[in-house]
Amino acid sequence: MANKEILHANIIGEGKPFVILHGFLGMSDNWKTLGTQFSEVGFQVHLVDQRNHGRSFHDSLFNYDVLVEDLKRYCEENELEDIVLLGHSMGGKTAMLFATEYPELVSKLIVADISPRFYPIHHDAILEGLSSLNFETLKTRGAADKVLADYVSDFGTRQFLLKNLYWIEKGKLALRINLKVLKENVSEVGEALPIHAKFSKDTMFLRGDKSEYIALQDEALINRHFPLANIITIKNAGHWLHAENPTDFFNAVISFVN
Repeated sequence: MANKEILHANIIGEGKPFVILHGFLGMSDNWKTLGTQFSEVGFQVHLVDQRNHGRSFHDSLFNYDVLVEDLKRYCEENELEDIVLLGHSMGGKTAMLFATEYPELVSKLIVADISPRFYPIHHDAILEGLSSLNFETLKTRGAADKVLADYVSDFGTRQFLLKNLYWIEKGKLALRINLKVLKENVSEVGEALPIHAKFSKDTMFLRGDKSEYIALQDEALINRHFPLANIITIKNAGHWLHAENPTDFFNAVISFVN
């Protein structure tokens, strides 16, 4: 039986509903700065934590079908319709599937640096690194970073992952993510959009010019699922394009939604 809890979200501003979904091992906080900027130009921004991430509930079930149903329940609970929906990476896959299953709820779709195709598992080192964090002995963020550095060489990626650390009680760190379930179900993250899924409203795909997540050969597939899709490249940005070039990212999104 699926968990009936409602997703945790940070809601900023007033206006047209704009829902943002983070990527794998991320959380809504990753989007706080951009979310605030979107709220300043007339949107009510919903920064959502997907299940097993951030402050949302933990559950042993984890796949795109349940992530979509979680979002549907969230929209019902908050009486959201005609939403602008933006998802990054895993959140982009959730957003794509949601839009194809509930097109009546989505006015515009924005997908950041992910295509509808299948992706092989590529988070092994990261998950191994996070699993090696022993919070009986690790008492600081810096100490955790040192351990993680043996598995993940990129400083920016480690900073992103370490946002999951929090004080579960005085003097004791823990991870917000449900690491056990995410490890067991990591293959789900790369799943392709179902072959007949289609969303025939305004759609924008954003890719980082230094990222390989959306390749040239993905464009035909994108257009098959999303016939009205525009594909925009953000300069000087990799997979975390919204963090690496927030100005161009913001401008591209605003010109699309307006």
